Amino acid sequence: MSFPFSRPAGLAVAIGTLAAVGLTACGGATHAGTKAAAATTQAAPAAHGHAEAPAAAAQPAVATSAVTMDNFSFMPAAIKVKAGTAVTWTNSDEEPHSVVSSEEPMRSKTLAGPNNTFTHTFSKPGTYHYNCGIHPFMHGTVEVTA
Repeated sequence: MSFPFSRPAGLAVAIGTLAAVGLTACGGATHAGTKAAAATTQAAPAAHGHAEAPAAAAQPAVATSAVTMDNFSFMPAAIKVKAGTAVTWTNSDEEPHSVVSSEEPMRSKTLAGPNNTFTHTFSKPGTYHYNCGIHPFMHGTVEVTA
């Protein structure tokens, strides 16, 4: 039998197909809320079939030092704190999440399951963008004022 592509290309297609099948596990019952949210938003689906998180810059910054990870998003996505404030992220999802930023060197451990927290103190004014290291479509911003 002859194929219109090389053996390495065929292997790449087979591996890609297996990877796609493996990732369908992200559509399980624990994501029911995410699917409902995706159905009500205009955002295009991202990897794993989750709705793309709205850009943090589009939302006004909320004066708080507490961020919740819920329904595969940071809430609120944009916060404003004074320099020296400790910000705490709490995972409310069943799925693991993390907090990662290269602008303010910070990397949480994996926050596996509900009620796991990570706290980071922002010492210098500026705007710091972060995301979930496991689900990079989850974005957030911390605006630090003097």
